[in-house]
Amino acid sequence: MSSNSPVTPSSRPRRLGLVGLIALIVIFAIVVAGVATRASDARHLRTWTDAQTVPTVAIAPPQVNDAGALELPGRLEAYSKAPIFARVSGYLKSWQVDIGAPVKAGQLLAIIETPDLDQQLVQARADLATAVANEQLSAATAKRWVALLPSGAVAKQDVDEKTGDLAAKQATTNSERANLAHMEAEKTFARIVAPFDGVVTARSTDVGALINEGGTGVELFEISDTHRLRMYVQVPQANVPSIVPGMTAKLKVPERPGQVFTARVESSAQAVASTSGTTLVQLSIDNNDGKLLPGSFASVHFDLPADAAALRVPASALVFDDKGLRVAVVGSDNKVAFKQVTIVRDYGSTIQIGSG
Repeated sequence: MSSNSPVTPSSRPRRLGLVGLIALIVIFAIVVAGVATRASDARHLRTWTDAQTVPTVAIAPPQVNDAGALELPGRLEAYSKAPIFARVSGYLKSWQVDIGAPVKAGQLLAIIETPDLDQQLVQARADLATAVANEQLSAATAKRWVALLPSGAVAKQDVDEKTGDLAAKQATTNSERANLAHMEAEKTFARIVAPFDGVVTARSTDVGALINEGGTGVELFEISDTHRLRMYVQVPQANVPSIVPGMTAKLKVPERPGQVFTARVESSAQAVASTSGTTLVQLSIDNNDGKLLPGSFASVHFDLPADAAALRVPASALVFDDKGLRVAVVGSDNKVAFKQVTIVRDYGSTIQIGSG
């Protein structure tokens, strides 16, 4: 008899039912695992989202104002500068100095040839001579008539007419004499002279050039006193109280690298320009050695007292909205708050601020 028992039809359904039950359990386990995984992922996503909704900020401590220095640009100018125009018309006869030449006050710069004025002088002298001759004749006539008056040979009316004529002739003589003096004074302006000690910084004429009288013509020369120089700078309104007359500053120019010159504050405009919010300040610089040139660019450095009330903060910490300019600060409760401030000076990446 064989040991292998044949599978009966009744055992096959039981085996199939067991396999189906196992498959159902596996499917259920997979579904449960999937749901659990999705729930876990949802919890993690919710936690991460909640964490991201809390704003984080980068904290930068404000710097105490170390801006005990203020550097401003400007241009150097001659302390005294005079454009020289002709006072008489004519033609330039000669010039004696060229650009760069040092001159003294009263030194001859050029001579103007004035043929028209020369003829007017001749006429003025002739008119004066005529007036003098007429006065002398009138004086002699009046003297004789006055002498005849006591004898009754002449009427008082005639004597008064002769003395009146003498007074008129004297007035004419004085007028002609004044006219001649005026012409002679005009003639002196044919010699162009330097008004003060300085340097010829421009010459705009040459021999034979037509010269027009007064400011209607082209300036002949320009004389500049370069022994001292001026410099004008625009000082921000916040720094105006620190810039006072008498204080000194350091001056640098590009053409003299490494050299520092001393400038002195002379005066202030005592007014703030509405367009720029700055005050014009004038400085003077001693230039006896001639190292500095008028018209050149320069930068001036002021040493200012530190202002403990002013702080420097990153530009990104400032907020400007309908409430004005404010700075974001973090309090002891780790919360961000905003305080009203004003800008004292802009350094680019950092801003110097003061209390609003």
